[in-house]
Amino acid sequence: MDASGKVNYSLWGKPAVLETAADVMMCLVPIWVAITVGLIVGWSWKPRWVSFILLGIRSRPRLVWQAPPGLGARRFWLAMTAVSAYPMLKEVWTKFSEWMWPLVQPAEALPSSVQSVLSSQCAVTESHTKISITDEDLSSFMKQLDEADGGPAWQLLMERSATNLKYQAWRREPETGPTEYRSRTVLEDVSPALMRDFFWDDEFRVVWDDMLIYNKTWEECKDTGFMITQWVRKYPFFCKDREYILGRRIWESNNTYYCITQGVPYPAVPLRHTPRRVDVYFSSWRIRAVESAKGDGQLTACEVMLFHHEEMGIQRDLAKLGVRQGMWGCVKKIEPGIRIYQAERRQNKPLSPCAMMAHIMSKVPSALLNDHKVTTTSDGDTSVIGKEKHNLSHGYLRWMILGGAVALACGVERGAVGKFLVFGVVRRLGRLGRRL
Repeated sequence: MDASGKVNYSLWGKPAVLETAADVMMCLVPIWVAITVGLIVGWSWKPRWVSFILLGIRSRPRLVWQAPPGLGARRFWLAMTAVSAYPMLKEVWTKFSEWMWPLVQPAEALPSSVQSVLSSQCAVTESHTKISITDEDLSSFMKQLDEADGGPAWQLLMERSATNLKYQAWRREPETGPTEYRSRTVLEDVSPALMRDFFWDDEFRVVWDDMLIYNKTWEECKDTGFMITQWVRKYPFFCKDREYILGRRIWESNNTYYCITQGVPYPAVPLRHTPRRVDVYFSSWRIRAVESAKGDGQLTACEVMLFHHEEMGIQRDLAKLGVRQGMWGCVKKIEPGIRIYQAERRQNKPLSPCAMMAHIMSKVPSALLNDHKVTTTSDGDTSVIGKEKHNLSHGYLRWMILGGAVALACGVERGAVGKFLVFGVVRRLGRLGRRL
C-alpha cells in the first residue's frame, strides 16, 4: 500500500496474485460442496409446486448450458464444483470397490490350513518342481462325502427336476474360507464312464458351458493321469474375467470315479492384471451308477455328487446370490450337452486329449475304501445308515412321549382345570417330539 492508501499490485508480481487467487478458490470448495449436496437433497424432497417452476426453467435451457456471455461465471462455478467433488466421489468409489470386490489374500497371508494344502501339492523331483494331487486329497474328499470332515451342517438350498434330470443342492458357511456348496445330480440313461469323460473333456465343454472362454493343458502325467490345466471363465460385465490354474486327477473303484479338481500354484503361468487369478478353488465329483427312477431296478442312471468352493473375489452376499440364481441354469445345460456328447461317442468320433487322459486313473487305496464303505450305501445318499438309526431312535422317543401323554390324560381328573393342564402338557410334548 502506498502513501495515498491504495494497494500497489505491482509490488506483488503476477505469481503472487495467482497464488492468492488459487488459495481463495480452494477455501470456497467446502461451500460449493455444501451447496451441491443441499441442492441434491432438497431437489429429491421437493414439494409438488416445484414441478411448475421446473416447467418454466425447462423453457429456458440457456440459463445453464447455453448461458449468454454475461453468465460465463455460472459455467465456471459448475466446473469448479465438479472438480471439488472429485476427491469425495473417488473415496466413495474406493470403499464401494473394496466391499464389492474384496481382495483375495496372497499365498503368504493365507491361513495355515490353506497353506498346508497348497504346500502338500508340491514335490521336488528331477531338479524342477512338480505338482500333484495325492491320496491325502482323496481322503479329505471322501470325508466330505461321508459328512465326517468336521464342518458345519449342510442347509438345503434347492430341489429341481427336469426331463431325465433330478437336482438337489446344499450350502454351508464355514468359520474360515468361502461358502461351500454340495449338489447331487441324477441323470437317466447315462453311464458313469461317459459322464467322467464328459466332465474332463475341456474341448467339448465350450459347447455347453458358455462361461469357459479359454482352456489350455500345461502338463500331463501318463502314469497317474494328473493334469495341470488353465481356465479363463467369463464373469458379468461389472467383474473381471477369472483365471484358474487347476490340478486334476481321477481315482476309480468298482465303476465309481472320484474326480478331484483344485487350484494349484504354478509359476510357469505368471500373474496378470486381467483376468484375475483365483487361487483358492476346489471342485470335485463322485460319479457312480444308481437305480433308475423308472422303477425297473436297473442301475441305468448316473449320480454325480459335487463339492465346490472358490474364493472368487466378490462380496460374499453378492456371490451367494449370483451362485443361487445361476446354479440351476448351469445344471440344466448338462442334460442336453451330455446327449450331444453321447451321440458323438456312438458315431465313434476320436476322443480329445483331455478325454483320453480321463482313462488314466489310479486305484482307490483299500484302506480308504474300507473306511468309506462304513457310511455309504448304494441308494445314492451318503450317511444313510447313520440317518436311519437317528430317525429310528427319534421314532421311539416320539412314541414314548405320546404314551406318557395318554397316561397323564388318564390319570388326571376330567374337570376343566385338568383338561386345560393335559392340553398344555400334550402340546409342549408334541413340540419336543418335533424337535427330536
